[in-house]
Amino acid sequence: MLLKIALYAMAAFYTYAGVAHFRNPKFFLKIVPPWLPYPQLMVDLSGIAEIVCGIGLLFPQTRPWAAWGIIALLITVFPANVYMLTSGKFSSIPEWFLWLRLPLQAVLIWWAWLYTK
Repeated sequence: MLLKIALYAMAAFYTYAGVAHFRNPKFFLKIVPPWLPYPQLMVDLSGIAEIVCGIGLLFPQTRPWAAWGIIALLITVFPANVYMLTSGKFSSIPEWFLWLRLPLQAVLIWWAWLYTK
């Protein structure tokens, strides 16, 4: 039962986060490291991926693929989390939280991995 609740929470979280990419693109554009090309495209693609994976978690047929997609996405966006910490552009976010996000990625990967089977 707990795994099912966690599954729906994860689906809602990623779907909401993906939609947020389109509702507040300026925030997400600030997260894109300057060495990455086409920042708007990166924001749009990551938002689409989060929406698709979030919805994909809801269906048993697509759940493993969606979970692996989330794992890939979390690995792919890790440099953006490091950039948030090191760029100095996010002084409105407590530094302890930016540090916490880094190991939290591993927890989120583990959480998604639970649904890969």
